[in-house]
Order: sequence, then C-alpha cells, then structure tokens
Amino acid sequence: MSYVIRSVRADEWAAVKELRLAALRDPVAHLAFAETYEEAAREPDSFWQERAAGAAEGAERAQQIIAQGPDGQWVGTVTVLVEEPGTTDWLGLPVERKQGHVVGAFVRPEERGSGLTEVLFDAALEWSWGRGLERVRLIVHEENGRALRFYRRVGFEPSGVTVPVGDSGERELEFVIER
Repeated sequence: MSYVIRSVRADEWAAVKELRLAALRDPVAHLAFAETYEEAAREPDSFWQERAAGAAEGAERAQQIIAQGPDGQWVGTVTVLVEEPGTTDWLGLPVERKQGHVVGAFVRPEERGSGLTEVLFDAALEWSWGRGLERVRLIVHEENGRALRFYRRVGFEPSGVTVPVGDSGERELEFVIER
C-alpha cells in the first residue's frame, strides 16, 4: 500500500467536509451515520472549521485519522472521541473509565478490500492506547453486516449494550476492545 496515514490538520477543513459528504452518500450511510447528507451539506464553513480543529493533530479530546492516496486524495478516515470517567456519553449514560469512542469510519468504495480499513483502525487504536485509554468502543447498526464482520475480525467484541434506533424496533450494538 502506498497510502499516507496521518491525523488531519486544522486548516484541512474543506477536505474533512468533502470526505464526510462522500461518506454520507454511501448506500449504507443510513445504517452507519447519525446524520444525513442533506443535514451535513447545510452546515456553514465555520462548522467544518471547528470540526477539523477539534480533531486535528495535537488535539487531546479527539483525533481524526485519514488515509491519503498517492495522488493526494483522501480515501478513508476514522475518528476517535475521548470519553472521561465521571462524564456522560451521547446517550446520557455514565462513563465509568477513560475510553475512546470510534465514529465516522469510512473508506471509499474503490479502496475497500485493500486492507486500508485495518490500517486506519490500527492507527486509531495506537493513538487511543498512547493517550492512556483503557478501552475503545463503537456503536454499529445490527443490520450493518459488513461492519459487524469487520469489527469482529479486528478484535472488537459485543459488550451486550444495545441502543434502540428511534421507534423503529431496530437496534444498534456496542462493540468494545480492551487494552
């Protein structure tokens, strides 16, 4: 592979926006992301600038890692959010230990199957363990078979926590990996 794997820089907000919008156009985006393309596309530039700065190289609370192809195009990404004990998570549940929460994982369709997703997750876990996180978790829709298979293959296991998806009767599952 001839990809560069690195953290984003704050001034790369336009590329952060472009890759996120591409991810939200993916056919399984409705299972993988909490927002729609239309919602994200309406956000002002200031939103994307803040988003990039908050997860840029050197940030302590989050890190967005990207894969850059030989031509300079960003072809994949994953973000880790740091959750501190004594706080509450996005569901309002208490966080009991220092952990990471993986969000926004995406690899462009033409790059899938190349091993790039594994490389991105390795980088995300390396960043997490380097920050002293005790575990890393993610939430995945129960019908997102491709993602479920991948997460198990790279060492994530179901924790038993389930999250209802609105009133649909569908669920999302928490998967974790411990250091």
